[in-house]
Amino acid sequence: SSGINAEWPLRPGSHSPFLFALFTGSPNANGESWCPDCVKADPIIEKAVETVAPPNSCLITVLVGDRPTWKSPSCDFRTHPDLQLKSIPTLIKLGTVQRLDASQCSDAGLVEMLFEED
Repeated sequence: SSGINAEWPLRPGSHSPFLFALFTGSPNANGESWCPDCVKADPIIEKAVETVAPPNSCLITVLVGDRPTWKSPSCDFRTHPDLQLKSIPTLIKLGTVQRLDASQCSDAGLVEMLFEED
């Protein structure tokens, strides 16, 4: 179990609009995520952070564990009421309802829109 703090504040209005969280598969022995969608999305997200994200923004990378941990129906990231992740990668603009799931994280246009200032 990953032991998410039940008080972790991800509710709308609780953070600066420039705080983002990327949920991704943990690295394997080669240093890459075991999740192919995560590997594909990483360079797209990194580029958007460097080129589009406001200068005072912060991206937090959260490792959801290995494949068996993530696939478990009781995985904390799936069951936590503020997260309820269905897929990885998932990119969330904290303090809002804005999120990108799975293949959306590999769409440069969608990723850039999420990082842009309102």
